[in-house]
Amino acid sequence: MKSYRRRITHLLLYFALFSTSITLGQIQRGKSPEELGVSSSGILKFVEALENQEDATHGFVILRKGYVVAEGWWAPYHREAPHKLYSLSKSFTSTAIGMLSDEGKIDIDDPVVSFFPDDIPKDPSDHLKFLRVRDLLTMTTGHQQDATRFMTLGDEQNWPKVFLAQAIEKRPGTRFRYNTSATYMLSAILQKLTGKTVKEYLSPRLFKPLGINNASWESDPQGINVGGWGLKVSTTDIANFGQLYLQKGVWNQQRLISKSWIQLATSAQTKNGTNPDNDWNQGYGFQFWRCRHNGYRGDGLFGQFCIVMPEEELVVAITAGQRNMAKSMNLVWDHVLPALSSKKLPPNPTLQKSLKDKLKKLNLPTVKGKASSILAGKISGKKFTLAENSAKIKTITFNFDENKSWLNLQTEQVDQTFKLGHGKWGKSVVPFHKLGISTVSTTGKEPTFSSAAWTTPQKFTVRSWMIETPYRLDMEFAFEGEGSALEMTYRIHPAQPKAIKVKSVSVDK
Repeated sequence: MKSYRRRITHLLLYFALFSTSITLGQIQRGKSPEELGVSSSGILKFVEALENQEDATHGFVILRKGYVVAEGWWAPYHREAPHKLYSLSKSFTSTAIGMLSDEGKIDIDDPVVSFFPDDIPKDPSDHLKFLRVRDLLTMTTGHQQDATRFMTLGDEQNWPKVFLAQAIEKRPGTRFRYNTSATYMLSAILQKLTGKTVKEYLSPRLFKPLGINNASWESDPQGINVGGWGLKVSTTDIANFGQLYLQKGVWNQQRLISKSWIQLATSAQTKNGTNPDNDWNQGYGFQFWRCRHNGYRGDGLFGQFCIVMPEEELVVAITAGQRNMAKSMNLVWDHVLPALSSKKLPPNPTLQKSLKDKLKKLNLPTVKGKASSILAGKISGKKFTLAENSAKIKTITFNFDENKSWLNLQTEQVDQTFKLGHGKWGKSVVPFHKLGISTVSTTGKEPTFSSAAWTTPQKFTVRSWMIETPYRLDMEFAFEGEGSALEMTYRIHPAQPKAIKVKSVSVDK
């Protein structure tokens, strides 16, 4: 009799799970905001508020109940472009550890030193011996400072060895201290156990099911994905990731990650502040932040967000180049949350059309000014040699003709040409990390869209967007006389708070 009852119970649980999971498919389209209980007016105000910020939003996706409410990208950014996530990468690394745990290949209470027997200091401290995988996940390693800079800026190629050599001042598990090197160690542990990078491990388990086809991830000198940063995926990919978490790990009738792990990962595992009005003081899970309004999120430097609000069945994904990340979150709270209703709203075709029209016309402004100047012909083809500067730019050359314009920057490492558009974007591919203009982290060649104009007869202005990153490069060239000298002003936004100026020392005809 007990065996019969047990079988009936198992069948009921199976059908309950199946009946739930069949509604948890991939993201869908085709419903108006009002059908989903969302006011088009509120979303329109949200989009306008994003656009009116001084810093740039690059793209966003809003989902409710598994449907797209609204999505948009400010040209030259676009739907298919992957975007650098910075610390939002951490939530993907945490997910990989969760999957590894679900497979029974790791216990989060395993000591970290057990994975690196050859890299442990000769006399490991008691705190290091006690450090667990759990402490890496919750950012409670006991370090006074993040070890990332010691790993990335030192000569040692073995980053786990550098991490393990750092003093641990507090007992692990007792104090929150944001520590990107902890996430790197999660990546290194996964690779030790599986022989695969985090990206390779997640490709069949997460990326392929979610339709993430163009992911890339930076690696350390030993080929270990850096884990805590360096992942590139699209805004839509971020939204899919958030929806998977909202659906408790089920996607297209397939369970990708256990419900129990998601519960642990997105709950407050440790306290990280006491200010009830600060979204970075609401508690920290397994590489996820708790939010105000009973939500959680992954986030990354300069405004990369995956916000999940379970009670509202809401996901908001944002990619951006913001210096003040709190502004974007506040706009979600100020405009998106008030736009939500628990019931369907009356149709509003007029506002729905206004929202659609707005989303179709999103673009970042090109440089305003004239297409040419009397001075253009006089400086075209000239090479200006610059004084010694922090960007290590040696020479600048301009080329102008009736239909096309180019700007060439030559440094110690690279000779790179930017194609310039007037009232439109000129596309080029720039090895940005070798230009020497900034210390911002990029790898490989970045698709770059540039606009330029003469803002005065003596001043030429260029704006370039690296559309797979949060960055734009602003350059202004002020010429003297007939083009006998110039002063260059440049700034990488949002990484450089202030512009840098450098003058030319000679010019070759």
